[in-house]
Amino acid sequence: MYLSRSLSLSVFLSLSLSVLLSLHPGLPHPFAITVFEDSLYWTDWHTKSINSANKFTGKNQEIIRNKLHFPMEIHTLHPQRQPAGGRNRCGTNNGGCSHLCLPGNKTYTCNCPTGFKKVDQHNCALSLDKFLLFARRTDIRQVSFDTEDMPDDVIPLANVRNAVALDWHAEEGFIYWTDVTTDSINRAQWDGSRQEVVVDTSLESPAGLAIDWVTNKLYWTDAGTDRIEVSNADGSMRTILIWDNLDRPRDIVVDPIGGYMYWTDWGVSPKIEQAGMYASSRIVIISSNLTWPNGLAIDYQTQRLYWTDAGMKTIEFGNFDGSDRQVLISSQLLQPFGLTLHEEKLYWTDWQSRSIQSSNKMTVGNIYQIYIALSPTSVPHSLVQSPCAVNNGGCSHLCLLAPPPKGSSCTCPTGINLQLDGKTCAHGNIATMSYYYTTSTHCTTTHGRLDVLGMCVHMLYWSDSTLKKVSRANINGTAHEDIIATGLITTDGLAVDAVCRKIYWTDTGTNRIEVANLDGSMRKVLIWQNLERWGKELEFGCQSIKTYWGEHAKLERSAMDGLDRLVLISNNLGWPNGLAIDSAGSQLLWADAHTERIEAADLNGLNRRTLVSPVQHPYGLTLLGPHIYWTDWQSRSIQRADKTTGANTITLRSNLPGLMDIQAVDREKPLGFNKCGRRNGGCSHMCLPCPNGTSCACPTGILLKGDARSCDDSPETYLLFSNRVSVRRISLDTNDHTDVHVPVPELHNVISLDYDSVDGKLYYTDVSLDVIRRANLDGTGMETVISQGLKTTDGLAVDWVTRNMYWTDTGRNTIEVARLDGTSRKVLVNNSLDEPRAIAVFPSKGYLFWTDWGHIAKIERAHLDGSDRKVLINTDLGWPNGLTLDYDTRRSSGWMLTCSDLNGKLRQILVSPVSHPFALTQQDRWIYWTDWQTKSIQRVDKHTGRSKETVLANVEGLMDIIVVSAQRQSGTNHCGVNNGGCSHLCFAKTNSFVCACPDDPDSRLCSTMFSGFVPTSPDRETTSTAAPNKIPKAPTDPQQGPPLIKYSFARVTQLTLVLSSFSFLLPQGDWDSGYTKEKIRIVEGVCLLSNEELYWEDLKQLKPSRSGLHKCMHTDTVSLQASSASLDDGETEQLLQEETSECSSINTLTPTIITPQRHPQHSLTPAGPPRTNPPPRVRCKGGLLLHCLPTPTLPP
Repeated sequence: MYLSRSLSLSVFLSLSLSVLLSLHPGLPHPFAITVFEDSLYWTDWHTKSINSANKFTGKNQEIIRNKLHFPMEIHTLHPQRQPAGGRNRCGTNNGGCSHLCLPGNKTYTCNCPTGFKKVDQHNCALSLDKFLLFARRTDIRQVSFDTEDMPDDVIPLANVRNAVALDWHAEEGFIYWTDVTTDSINRAQWDGSRQEVVVDTSLESPAGLAIDWVTNKLYWTDAGTDRIEVSNADGSMRTILIWDNLDRPRDIVVDPIGGYMYWTDWGVSPKIEQAGMYASSRIVIISSNLTWPNGLAIDYQTQRLYWTDAGMKTIEFGNFDGSDRQVLISSQLLQPFGLTLHEEKLYWTDWQSRSIQSSNKMTVGNIYQIYIALSPTSVPHSLVQSPCAVNNGGCSHLCLLAPPPKGSSCTCPTGINLQLDGKTCAHGNIATMSYYYTTSTHCTTTHGRLDVLGMCVHMLYWSDSTLKKVSRANINGTAHEDIIATGLITTDGLAVDAVCRKIYWTDTGTNRIEVANLDGSMRKVLIWQNLERWGKELEFGCQSIKTYWGEHAKLERSAMDGLDRLVLISNNLGWPNGLAIDSAGSQLLWADAHTERIEAADLNGLNRRTLVSPVQHPYGLTLLGPHIYWTDWQSRSIQRADKTTGANTITLRSNLPGLMDIQAVDREKPLGFNKCGRRNGGCSHMCLPCPNGTSCACPTGILLKGDARSCDDSPETYLLFSNRVSVRRISLDTNDHTDVHVPVPELHNVISLDYDSVDGKLYYTDVSLDVIRRANLDGTGMETVISQGLKTTDGLAVDWVTRNMYWTDTGRNTIEVARLDGTSRKVLVNNSLDEPRAIAVFPSKGYLFWTDWGHIAKIERAHLDGSDRKVLINTDLGWPNGLTLDYDTRRSSGWMLTCSDLNGKLRQILVSPVSHPFALTQQDRWIYWTDWQTKSIQRVDKHTGRSKETVLANVEGLMDIIVVSAQRQSGTNHCGVNNGGCSHLCFAKTNSFVCACPDDPDSRLCSTMFSGFVPTSPDRETTSTAAPNKIPKAPTDPQQGPPLIKYSFARVTQLTLVLSSFSFLLPQGDWDSGYTKEKIRIVEGVCLLSNEELYWEDLKQLKPSRSGLHKCMHTDTVSLQASSASLDDGETEQLLQEETSECSSINTLTPTIITPQRHPQHSLTPAGPPRTNPPPRVRCKGGLLLHCLPTPTLPP
């Protein structure tokens, strides 16, 4: 059974339902029904269920599925429901029908799609001849006039959110519409195909639309930007026609025959205007007795203009010049909106009655409601001749129609000037002013709140405080890209150094001034101290001028490398916003929104004077030629004045809400030169101009080397911290403590971090994805190492010596371990855990520490294999979160910033109270921690708990924090060389190590042969605890031979062998060359040959011996990694043969054949009288140190 939204019941099912209802009149609200075999199935709205009953009797009712939200249609799908054998009356050729063939009882009928008329018995018209288009906000429909019933049909379009204006291009077959929700102009074929967005930038409320079907131009009004614009029908070559003295323009129509366009404006002074189609000869034709003039329609036959007025509730008409005005309809109208005309009838939409109505266009007669609708309508147009048809009217870009006698006019896209010939547009801007709205710019467009801009030759740069980005694009809007997308809060000031190709910006959120290359690379913090609330910044030559305003507003200057700061003006300032430098006149100009003045001074701050006063609320300021230009928030305008005297103030543009910055560019002005422009000034990274020449600099957090020209790739010591959706770095090599985003991709909810300094990998847990991942710090090489079996991995620790990683899982209450690549995964602790959180390792000591903030909060310690578990602290704990180890003083710190030794003793409170500490780490004399409540990273002296200071503030979602330093990850342990000889997992202890196998076996045989005691150096006495599977150390009296130590080799049968300590058991006499380095690497110090095939299968390192006789050769090292990595098979064989030869001079008893037994323990013990052996002979070959020692006497 399947539910659907359609409603289709057969006669049989309807009758069956009636029978069912008659038998059981208590059914609450049955909706749809289906049948299969002997059962009926139906949906019920009231019980929200699917039910069944016998189809003959109505009995045996049962609920199939309940708790459904308004179950609708239901069908049974089964081959029985579509029995074979029926006759297809339409045949194989669709009955000869061009469209639909509908079978009947005895024959068939050809039908047409909705609204299409038949041209003969079998064929339909290929298109609609006469039809009406209308919009219902979320869909666009057509009403066909070709059939008597005038049906409507939805045009299949995607993503129609709020369609308002419509028009139709008959020749191309395109429907055009505006959408005031997506702020776009779109088009598609009448059948919904070829749908595309034509214009989607710098639109706020496109309410009117008109197609010039003669020249293929698109005209539209925008009530948000108060502009009338035009473009080609595909949206290219867009230009603004009219932008002043517009106040809420609404509908627009064009008359290609006469060369005029008309539009309604229902602002403060409602009116209907006329202008040439290239914006010439603009006049107001109707301005009285208007309230909300909405829809417009042109009657080309009678030369009349019709309009609707939703306020006056009338439909009127008049001549094209506004004369002979008459009211056509003044009653029965509620709120007319859209209007169109076809032949002798007018059609209009009414918002209040939600209908389309019609009437005779000449006299008032009956008003007919033909369909429900919401928005404007249109009909196809006729064709006329155009002066633009031949060679585009001689225009290089746009050819627009004009009233006679001119006929046409050439126009250029916005920002490009028309040359003196009146036909050709310049190739680019020579002098341009760019100004930002909150959602658009005059030169190019983007989305979001645009605050401040800069220009560099062909590129436009701007900041967006909503998106927290700095972006750039070409003047024509192409090649848009974000150059700074992290670490920004409120970028209020921006300046471009086109010579050195640098971009400078101020950020009032972070209180910093930064610089970067024009592509956003090599970003550096220049100034971060003694800043309040910065306004603007502007570079000039080798100096940088800044304004900031707060409690003590002032204008400041520094070199462009951030040095040599100097306060220029600090009195009589309020909100100094705009800044501009007149290099020709050597003066600094600024706009102050608080004092309502535009002032000027010399570049050293002297000779201060007022240029323009009062100005209402100036924000952006720029210079071009002899004038200054500024944006004004209150008057919503762009104004101009003389830059020297402030005289001749005029308004260039008005009605521009949300004005922000403004920038002028003169492309004919030379850029200038400094030493950074050639070979980057000899700097490896950044070259910044300064009064004495140039200054080399490094990206944030990296120190300049001693040669004062080159930089390292990264800091030596730094913090890494996470705030759920990002990982950031704070260098401890420099004093600015600026956070730099680490470009790790696909971060969702990062909790814990750790770093492996050996491979340079960052490891992190993401609890949204329940994964553990690793990546390089440049964002490359990201891979998931653990992807299954995780719930909430709150803690993570990397053992950089053994190459293991440990993690806590709060969701599963486990502590687990795996190799760094995610293999050999094993659960270490899974009992008596209740929300384990932080975890830390001490590889050189073999310890593992973790916090648990469950019902009984505690801090515990165990060996790295999870053994010898011990509770260190379980009193006076609340939520023990962070945990860190001081590897120098061997103390642990955590919870409420408390420290103790590694045994939980000598507990000491460093800082209390602390708001809500989460994670902490340690470096040198400092303890660093993240705090959820203060949203900051703080630090304190680890010895005294004093000198508390905030490292970084205002960071949401702070989580883990670690220190990356080569000195911090030092030391070694017994697993540090070749994994201690273990095949999978090696866990170091103080004086021993343990081999372990993963919980899920892999394709490799797991060996724990060398688990246990590691012999200490003979020149010092060391005591240690034997491992569980180790026998006591044998005496080393030379009379008794070498020591015998027990080792185990794990397999499924738990076979245990007892072998001589670190020995090679080699055959006596000839032997083949089958002893490869791979086999030696597996054995890690023991190569055992036997004539039993079973051991070869068990151990993967036993091989049949020809004689079965054995000789012993002893080595003092556990691992053969040096030799096995440096010797090939032949060299290994030669080495063993040479050592056998050297040891052959030693007199030994010939042992009998030994066959190791499959027994849990089997010892090789010396027998016979004591012997005096010669001193060992030592040879070093291929990195392997071999001692030739006597072979012990083997028992018979």
